Amino acid sequence: MDRRIGGQWLRLLILLVVAVGGVFVLGWALPLVYPFLLGWLLAYALNPIVNGLHLKLHMPRWLAVTLTLLLFTASMLTVISALVVRLVGEIMNLSGSLQQLVTWAEDTIERFLASPDIQLLIGRINTFYQENPNYQETINNRISDTAKAVAEAGTNLAGAFLNGVVDVLASLPQVATIAVVVLLASFFIGKDWSRYASRMVGWFPERTRKRASAVWKDIRQALFGYVRAQFILISITAIVVFIGLLVIGVKDALSVALVIGFVDLLPYLGVGAAMVPWIAYRFIVGDWGMGGALSLLYGIVLIARQVIEPKVLASSVGLDPLPTLIATFVGLKLFGFLGLIIGPVAIVILTTCHKAGFFRDIGRYILHGNKFL
Repeated sequence: MDRRIGGQWLRLLILLVVAVGGVFVLGWALPLVYPFLLGWLLAYALNPIVNGLHLKLHMPRWLAVTLTLLLFTASMLTVISALVVRLVGEIMNLSGSLQQLVTWAEDTIERFLASPDIQLLIGRINTFYQENPNYQETINNRISDTAKAVAEAGTNLAGAFLNGVVDVLASLPQVATIAVVVLLASFFIGKDWSRYASRMVGWFPERTRKRASAVWKDIRQALFGYVRAQFILISITAIVVFIGLLVIGVKDALSVALVIGFVDLLPYLGVGAAMVPWIAYRFIVGDWGMGGALSLLYGIVLIARQVIEPKVLASSVGLDPLPTLIATFVGLKLFGFLGLIIGPVAIVILTTCHKAGFFRDIGRYILHGNKFL
């Protein structure tokens, strides 16, 4: 009995050591090899197109890979260029709107200070200063400290923005280098896809290959289902916003709807990251009609999302919204922005491994020493 329990603890310890060692090795190796992993993913995604050009059009495989990568690169550059142009235009429009907002704020403050009640209050404050000179210095110091704090906060905000711009510009050469490495890796992997696949298959026994193939099939279906679900949700959001903006009479309704649709990808914020500041600005400048219409549209979008999202995720991925939300939040806390992708992918992988009986086999290995690979 003691020997059996000792064997169970030993097998559990072996698994823990392997798991912890694997995490450390992965954390050490991932920054070194991630461009090649991205190249493999790109080659895998483009492989159906390459096979079509190679088998149906009898095109040399290297040429099929080259044309496919050129088409992909041109498409990505076109999308990025369009986004940059649109972003610059929106920034210019925003600068004009900010100038109008500053002018409106100045006029409002001047009218506020010129009102009889405020003038009476200022007169009473001056009288209080004259009758209590000791309080005047204390109040002036508090006002000075507040002004310094506001100025310091503004300076820090401007400095952080400029530092962010500098960091982005400084990272462009590194990003370009990584992109070139990814494309080259994708070319070589795609060109010799069959040879690399056959070589990798020979590394593992047949039982492991079958188990891995089944798990990979489920993971692929779930991941593509998750991407499809997000695309459906973004499309629904963009369509609802587009129709609403057309009814309201907003200019460039299509462009604004597309931008809001992409912003909808942000977790916890979603459409509100774009519409709430817009609504607040309209109310601040006194455009109550537009502010109310946008508020109504925002409410309709939220209700539509709450009704449709669980059904879309359940039908496309087979995951409940709550575990997906928890995984996204945990991923965001652990890995930052990349955690928004890592979290849902991790829950998909864990769910798929559970369905494939992977954890059940691990339990049998610990308890009875059965092989699980």
